[in-house]
Amino acid sequence: MIERAAQVSGSKAATICNGRRKTYVEVRDRITRFATALRSLGCNSDARVAVLALNSDRYFEAYFAVPWAGCQIVPLNIRWSLEENLYAVNDSETEILLFDDAFADTARQILGRGERVRRAVYIGEAEAPDWAENYESLVENASPAANANVPPGSPMGVFYTGGTTGFPKGVLHSHLAVWSSGMTGVIDFEIGEDARYLHAAPMFHMADYALMVITTIVSGTHVIVPMFDTVKVLSALQDEEVTHVVLVPAMIQMLLADPSIKNFDLSKLRRIIYGAAPITAAVLEKAMNTLPDTRFVQAFGQTELAPLATILRPRHHFPGSPKLRSAGRATYCVNVKIVDEAGNEVPRGEVGEVVVRGPNAMLGYWNHPELTAETLRDGWVHTGDAARMDEDGFIYIADRIKDMIITGGENVFSAEVENAISSHEHVADVAVIGIPSEEWGESVHAIVILNEGGKLTEVEIIAHCRERIAGYKCPKSVEFRFEPFPLSGANKVLKTELRKPHWRGHTREVN
Repeated sequence: MIERAAQVSGSKAATICNGRRKTYVEVRDRITRFATALRSLGCNSDARVAVLALNSDRYFEAYFAVPWAGCQIVPLNIRWSLEENLYAVNDSETEILLFDDAFADTARQILGRGERVRRAVYIGEAEAPDWAENYESLVENASPAANANVPPGSPMGVFYTGGTTGFPKGVLHSHLAVWSSGMTGVIDFEIGEDARYLHAAPMFHMADYALMVITTIVSGTHVIVPMFDTVKVLSALQDEEVTHVVLVPAMIQMLLADPSIKNFDLSKLRRIIYGAAPITAAVLEKAMNTLPDTRFVQAFGQTELAPLATILRPRHHFPGSPKLRSAGRATYCVNVKIVDEAGNEVPRGEVGEVVVRGPNAMLGYWNHPELTAETLRDGWVHTGDAARMDEDGFIYIADRIKDMIITGGENVFSAEVENAISSHEHVADVAVIGIPSEEWGESVHAIVILNEGGKLTEVEIIAHCRERIAGYKCPKSVEFRFEPFPLSGANKVLKTELRKPHWRGHTREVN
């Protein structure tokens, strides 16, 4: 897609970031030169290159230069702790780490403790530390590399997501997967060559990466802000006449809550694509009223699907729409069905698990054949989401089969938080659940049973977690229980019973 964009739209602005504007010809040249630099650093075919950085045009270039060199990219979660990202780096057998100013200290520690990390490349705005290579110098001193032209079905990257066992798992995707998801997104999101897409969501996230691919396919312009900040986002939307943006519901809510929104001209904004978490009817209605020139699109999917499964298009976004509470229907490159525990499709209207099949499905979980076999069966990705499908093919999410919480658009698996809490010597048992939150959709709630004589406060438990896992995974609230947890016949904690007091009055157990 970079080659085509440089060929048909060479003089057009490809990236706009931090005062820098680069055309597609310039970006293509930089990508090919950095690919040469990667090879000179010993990045052989199939090697992994990780990126731990805020959004930037250099991050954008790396997304294409790494596969151009025949290697695989590993975007790291900027909200994870050092230990979580170190696990991902070691698990993926990463050899080269790209980083910026915000993560220089973390990168230095990863370089010292990473099992196979040999070199670090600085992609920030200042001078590179003496233990790292400078990205701009590497690009300037390298000659253009020929495209590795690896087969479409070969791996292009490892994208880490939460782990049901308490450890992150790497989703291995092919070039074909991201391409096919991107091509269907061109149609579903109604993106043309005049599109100006704002990278407001973090670039490590599969949702933003998908829109990066989609926008590049049509040779649109990428406007980039380092991270989500309401005023910076509003300024970029106005000043760069942005046409498309991806926002999780929590971001939409924060924009609407900023009183300065009325001071910005957002009339060029055609589409807000939202997803990663359910949105409340009140927030969506307020957003549609506040931005009457903007149409809304809901995307439902997951990292394992690169990431698209279903789309709720703009024509279904209006007050009183009978489909507004749905997650849309299958995108153009997938099959979607609702199945029972045996894998048999259930009648329309009955609740079962959402399973998806298509060329955008993952190759599997990196180094986890058992988890792969559990999730990817006969070509169908088992999403872990419970839903029903109506007669028109629209799906309605009812619950989660996986023990997962979605807070502010980020996935949190209960096991990760439970492992962190249970490592405290005064904790006898713990169960973590998601409870409704007006601000974040859901918030992480811990129910703790202490050892006999054990003394801990809510503040101490949260502080204990912050030393071990990312802040957004830490419980926002803690309750202490003195009797054993209710158990199923298989001696598993009945979290449905623990959730009931918090979800009374809700028609489903996802918010």
